[in-house]
Amino acid sequence: VQLQASGGGSVQAGGSLTLSCAATGGPFSSVVMGWFRQTPGKEREVVAVINLNEGSTFYNDSMEGRFTISRGSAKNTVYLQMNNLKPEDTAVYYCVAKEGRYISDSRFGYPYWGQGTQVTVST
Repeated sequence: VQLQASGGGSVQAGGSLTLSCAATGGPFSSVVMGWFRQTPGKEREVVAVINLNEGSTFYNDSMEGRFTISRGSAKNTVYLQMNNLKPEDTAVYYCVAKEGRYISDSRFGYPYWGQGTQVTVST
């Protein structure tokens, strides 16, 4: 299984970015995909995850209302729309995936990780 993420970059506070991720290689019958992020010195934290079959979602409380995770029209594709970005959103964002329908908010629940994409929000 490979996860290919794209869409990171630099933006000023209050701006928006959209991340995308596509999973290939897996015989997924049911899959959860989403995003974690990490800043230096901190553990990776969940941003948002979605069950691609059912559409159920989980958001980190600090991001809900600003970030929206959605399913793409292509199979096993997910998007993260990030609005009203803040400097504290600066991090490396990782696409993740797991088989099954259970949504986990723990990084240990996801065996598949993308390469990470940098998001930098300046003041």
